[in-house]
Amino acid sequence: MSRLTIDTTNMCSHLKKKLFEESGEYHHIWTAMQVDEEVTAVVRSRQLHIYRNGRKVLVLAGKAAPKIIREDRLCEMI
Repeated sequence: MSRLTIDTTNMCSHLKKKLFEESGEYHHIWTAMQVDEEVTAVVRSRQLHIYRNGRKVLVLAGKAAPKIIREDRLCEMI
């Protein structure tokens, strides 16, 4: 079981709440990412860019709508 870690230094505070607080809108996605060996993520421009096997699948932002790049089981959770 992998534990995905990301540098949240430049992450939007709204996004932090949505991802990391149990009542957050994206918390279930964060939980699913923790056990998925194929998923990586990086913070860019205060947003979370999520990759599966090196290919971008999803961008989560604090106030803006999520941006689905390609079909993926994480995207289905939105």
